[in-house]
Amino acid sequence: MEEQKEELVYHHTIPIQLRWNDVDRFGHVNNEVYFSFYDLGKSQYFAHVCPHVNWRNYGIVAVHVQADFLSQIYETDHIAVQTAVTEIGNKSFHLSQRVIDLDTQEVKCMGTSVMVTYDLIAHESMPLKWEWIEAICRFEGKDVRRNQRKPLQL
Repeated sequence: MEEQKEELVYHHTIPIQLRWNDVDRFGHVNNEVYFSFYDLGKSQYFAHVCPHVNWRNYGIVAVHVQADFLSQIYETDHIAVQTAVTEIGNKSFHLSQRVIDLDTQEVKCMGTSVMVTYDLIAHESMPLKWEWIEAICRFEGKDVRRNQRKPLQL
């Protein structure tokens, strides 16, 4: 029997203002720029979901990033980036992001990344703090931990 995958719901959406330098000579957004959209989505997601983190001591670094470019974005399009955490491990977590057209809801690009939490003082990776895990799962509306040994209050 084939297992059905539940559809991903994005609870975090931020509009993106296109800049003059985002558009190339062909009149569409250059593929390199999408990654800056995703970076903005990541930073705003964590500022919203984990607002009390001391980012001078702790960081989140990308160790794997990929994108599928589905449709061009033009300078007159109204777009947004959506972000969701899909899986949490011990020291890493997976993000799913997409850029959508706000007027048509068309998905323009899909991106995934693996992020690792990092101790900026000790200069080494570190386990995700429990309060971050709780905040992310609460925001996502479900337990996204890979290992669910410890009970979680949503």
